[in-house]
Amino acid sequence: MTISRGAHLAISFALCLLPASLAFADGSLTKVNHIIIVMQENHSFDNYFGALPYAPGSPYHSGNGACASTDHQCVDGLTCTIASDGSLTCTNSNLDDDGSTVYSFHNPSRCVIPDLDHSWVGTHIEMNFANPNGTLSNSLSDGFVRRNDATEQKDNGESATDDQTIGFYTQGDLPFYYSLAQTFAMSDRQFSSVLAQTFPNRSYLMAATSFGHLTTNDTVPPPGGYKPITGTIFDLFDRNGVTWGDFFEDVPQSGSFRPSDVHNLPLSTFMLEASGVGSLPQVSFVDPDFGVEGHALEDDEHPPTDIQRGQYHVSQIVNAVRNGPFWKDSIIFIVYDEHGGAYDHAKPPAAPQKNARTPDGINPGQCEDLSAPPYSEQPGQGAECSYNFTSVTDTSLLDAEALCPALTANPTGPFPKTCASFDQLGVRIPFIAVSPFSKPSYVSHQVGDHTSMLALIEKRFLNSGKNPLYLTKRDQNANDLESMFDFTNSPSLNTPVGQAQPPLTDCTPQ
Repeated sequence: MTISRGAHLAISFALCLLPASLAFADGSLTKVNHIIIVMQENHSFDNYFGALPYAPGSPYHSGNGACASTDHQCVDGLTCTIASDGSLTCTNSNLDDDGSTVYSFHNPSRCVIPDLDHSWVGTHIEMNFANPNGTLSNSLSDGFVRRNDATEQKDNGESATDDQTIGFYTQGDLPFYYSLAQTFAMSDRQFSSVLAQTFPNRSYLMAATSFGHLTTNDTVPPPGGYKPITGTIFDLFDRNGVTWGDFFEDVPQSGSFRPSDVHNLPLSTFMLEASGVGSLPQVSFVDPDFGVEGHALEDDEHPPTDIQRGQYHVSQIVNAVRNGPFWKDSIIFIVYDEHGGAYDHAKPPAAPQKNARTPDGINPGQCEDLSAPPYSEQPGQGAECSYNFTSVTDTSLLDAEALCPALTANPTGPFPKTCASFDQLGVRIPFIAVSPFSKPSYVSHQVGDHTSMLALIEKRFLNSGKNPLYLTKRDQNANDLESMFDFTNSPSLNTPVGQAQPPLTDCTPQ
């Protein structure tokens, strides 16, 4: 059996109450005193911004599948033509399970129901239907429709807009996000960190590795939290005097790694500090409502909630900073943990970790950690690898074996060379940098992932010896995103920010 994603997070927090690049910015990064990470849930770049170059009044143009590296008004989105009424006809497509072709379409619903497949196995099949272990050498994005027809949104006589996996949204659906993307700096080469779900990807944000874990069913940690061998970014903060906070609505994401402490604060505290009541920490993680208590207050944009709820939530955060005293030296990153099963045409590149198959020597489904050393430092012996607290059928080991049957012969032995590993980034995701330092109306084409934000944080706040501290090979070698900024001129200092509204008619199931 399995339990809901919200319940995973709730139990995670409860258990943790127990004791236990080569591109550079203009100017100096030292002008930045606050970095704020707002990570929402489950959307690909094409799902949200594939239509961006076709938006009315957009400063951008379409790359039609490729943008020159020096063309920062080019967006590598969907390949479409605009009709006289403004509607889009796109050529990006997938085969359906009946052999017909399904083309990308404007999704008429802001609520995706039911959820889409974004598992370790499912995502690899979405990227290469015939050879899911071959995604690194050959990502085709050809399995989204067939995989979801088989697992999540099963066919029973479909209309042209029933395959929501290949649907997209437009400026009319997400006007606030489109305004930010067209005004500040964004990237069309930002990828999630691993071809998998929420917990592995958020682990890369907090630890620069998922230390062998593959499934969100592992979110619920052992008492006191997971203990990666290479540590977490929070450990680096605490050891080096960096101020930080994880501001949350229902549960803090950091609860998977450490007991609750003074760094876990309600969202209302962030809003007050951003307005000048107190002081913002150097690094802030601002979490959405993950739906622990149901959908009533959920604003993380995870299906089936109305995406305009999340847009409104993010709007409140951005406006609090923009209108407060810390705007002048802050960066806000708006990003998504993973694709959520939504189609994207871009090939996820090799992970920037010096050609290593993993960032830390730990293979998929062979979890290692410091939960019970030295035993837990052996392949497969880390906490919740062959089991977890929420499912007997979906564990990291079973997921690894499902994609890599050769592993079943020796689950803790040498990892088969023919099987997918942690040497490829995940599906492409939306990414906006809102800051007075953002280059205006600028599209970065430099490859990044969640650990790129860590690399920037490390370079700014963990760099006393001019040799930034790091956790794994992933953040050590990640693009640090500096090319998106101009620290000399602060060109977006006086750029206004609009306000989003809650959905007029909320489609979220009650």
